[in-house]
Amino acid sequence: MKDDLITAVEKAVQKLENYPSNKISLFHHNDTDGLTSGTILLHAFDAAEYEVSRYSLEKPYPQVLEKIFSKTGQIIIFTDFAGKIAPLIAQINNGENLVLIIDHHPAEKSGDDSVINLDGELFGLKGDRDISASVTCFLFADVLLKSIGMNADSLSHLGILGAIGDGFLVDGALSGVNREVMKIAERHKLIRVEKNDLGEKYYIILGRVEYSASEICIALDTLGGVGYYQNGTALGIELCQKGLTPSLEKLVNDLNRKKEEIFSREINNLKKKINTTKNLHWFNVHERFKPMGVKMIGVFCNIIKNMDFLDETKYLAGFQAVPNEVPGFGEIDFNSTKISMRVSDFLTGEIRKEVIPGLSMFLPAATYNLGGFADACHGLSAATTVKIGQEEDLIIEIEKELVKLGRN
Repeated sequence: MKDDLITAVEKAVQKLENYPSNKISLFHHNDTDGLTSGTILLHAFDAAEYEVSRYSLEKPYPQVLEKIFSKTGQIIIFTDFAGKIAPLIAQINNGENLVLIIDHHPAEKSGDDSVINLDGELFGLKGDRDISASVTCFLFADVLLKSIGMNADSLSHLGILGAIGDGFLVDGALSGVNREVMKIAERHKLIRVEKNDLGEKYYIILGRVEYSASEICIALDTLGGVGYYQNGTALGIELCQKGLTPSLEKLVNDLNRKKEEIFSREINNLKKKINTTKNLHWFNVHERFKPMGVKMIGVFCNIIKNMDFLDETKYLAGFQAVPNEVPGFGEIDFNSTKISMRVSDFLTGEIRKEVIPGLSMFLPAATYNLGGFADACHGLSAATTVKIGQEEDLIIEIEKELVKLGRN
């Protein structure tokens, strides 16, 4: 469990410190958990005098991986994704670089000493309950900083912020290792907790100012998702470091207005017609979410998943075309569409009770059947990619996989 994970982190830090390079390429996700993870690692590596190049990815697409691993002798770190594709990364890497994966999604061992997978799921922890990527990064940062006579306590609130952002609470409260780190942040007065009838409400200190944690999570998800192609992830890192400055608040408000305009239009469309199969509701926004990033299809699904025009007993799936561009990487020919899946509150309970299959039990398999790409799927939220034009084929494959799992 946690002790085993920390032991693995300690070995990884030793390997990192003995590697003949101090240059790190850091790749992190663009939501709250990914942005806080990136901020924690940036701080820790800076304190340890590493030279870091930072990039934010919506997903570690194979086309992007090929470019990343075109060089050798690097230190490459992935956080808040890639746990599942460690074997693929090991294959592409071919022992030429030191790679650390710091994740919390369902994972696989890499089978290669040069690709170290520090994913809590490999150590008996549940990534959608016990530990976030940001808290895993906090544990890593703490081990790294202690090796140079420091500690990561001042970053504990960012670990908690990422966990809150992912929304994996138990009875309205943080649990597992997330809760242990929350206690550290409380001791240092970096987080304040209020009990209520629904569980707990969290307040976070950023730049010596207290904010509602939910307010900051919304701002980070907006900057990283809606503003992904407008330098939003760099500004998200700035928010984590300095708080919600007036200029950031104005930008977040402008981006939110754009998002609401796009989302409102799409909800009206779906109320008129949504595709329905035996076990799913599904839809395709194609390129109608531009200029927002493709993370927004998952955000949109999360917003509508309990709306009364949907059947709460059906899984929900939305598709969005992937733009042929990655900020910082330039043009890349993806020819891909992203599917994001979410579940209603009713189905959340059924999955928690193991009455029905969670999303990670069938979406990756259905995607692989079509030669698609899957890397980061939870039981309650999941996303993969297939080629444009394969959307309906993927829905058919999902239904086939559900039959195999006894969902008739």
